[in-house]
Amino acid sequence: MKKINIKGVIIFDDYKEVYDFYGIENTSVSDVVNALPTDGSPVEFIINSPGGMVDAGSEIYSHLKDYSGKTTSKIFSMAASAASLIAMGTDETFITPTGQIMIHNVSGGMDGDYRALQKEASVLENYNKAISNAYMIKTGKTQEEILKLMNEETYFTAQQAVEQGFADKVLFDMETPKAASVKATLLPQAVVDKARQLMSQPKPNSGAITDEQIQSIVNQVTSNLKVNQEPIVVDPITPESKKNNFANLFTKLN
Repeated sequence: MKKINIKGVIIFDDYKEVYDFYGIENTSVSDVVNALPTDGSPVEFIINSPGGMVDAGSEIYSHLKDYSGKTTSKIFSMAASAASLIAMGTDETFITPTGQIMIHNVSGGMDGDYRALQKEASVLENYNKAISNAYMIKTGKTQEEILKLMNEETYFTAQQAVEQGFADKVLFDMETPKAASVKATLLPQAVVDKARQLMSQPKPNSGAITDEQIQSIVNQVTSNLKVNQEPIVVDPITPESKKNNFANLFTKLN
């Protein structure tokens, strides 16, 4: 799968030479568009950007929505402002546990009398409504809800982004299954993990563990497990508890 980085300030193409001159990390519209495959194959976008020019972000968003292949964005650190808009343009949006998404109102400047300033305020309000559509499509929220979040300049943690619909999944978020059971023997997770590790290893003739040895280990573990009449609750495995489970297992086997 092709990977495209979206990092630094989001800019239009005619600003890129200047940003490059000053050594400022940036992503221009053409950086993304020209990197898209021509065969419609899947693309993964790695995002870490504070945002930038809203029109440039909007154009990249539109190109991603128009792309014929499957698109996935992974927010490795920050997808703020115009970069958050880009993250909404992919079919799936993932975020790391330490990542954040930030949405806020469009800002701009204008010189002139009160009439010019009032007109600029109206233009900015329309910009907010326009880009709110991207967030609405992704989250299913109403425009009123999105505009309120933008007014408050809202930062979402990874978990909040998923809960609010701005992301689909937290990357690397693996949970150990919990269970409650009466009159059942549940193997400790450490034993299950060890068995899987052993069974996945190749078994050449010299020195490797054999099927008979695996069965012997299983038999010994089974014989040492006692059926508990009370409900058994399997708690999440921590590195420390996993270490203790292995120590206890090998003590029993010996």
